[in-house]
Amino acid sequence: MRPTDFLLACGDGNSRLASLHWSQWGPSKAVATGTSWVNDCKPYCAAGKFRSYRVTVRLDRPQSWTKHQDTQHYSRITLTYPNGHPDAFQQVMTTPLWN
Repeated sequence: MRPTDFLLACGDGNSRLASLHWSQWGPSKAVATGTSWVNDCKPYCAAGKFRSYRVTVRLDRPQSWTKHQDTQHYSRITLTYPNGHPDAFQQVMTTPLWN
């Protein structure tokens, strides 16, 4: 499945990826460009504003699902912000994905 949107943090959607366009999708990695929408949480998250940033998304490190050993999934996501990034983020952010 090649998602066009992906929720990264919190059930309230304070960080999400949108409008993803996949240029690569293979057994070892996937690469997309899109928009990262992040709540600046200023002065606090409920009163914060969502800011958009261009982002490149890379999914890699395929491995078997814990409960479905015959099904592979990408286990790591890397976000690269080419033109500025949210205050709490670095230009390149790498995070494991849940299993």
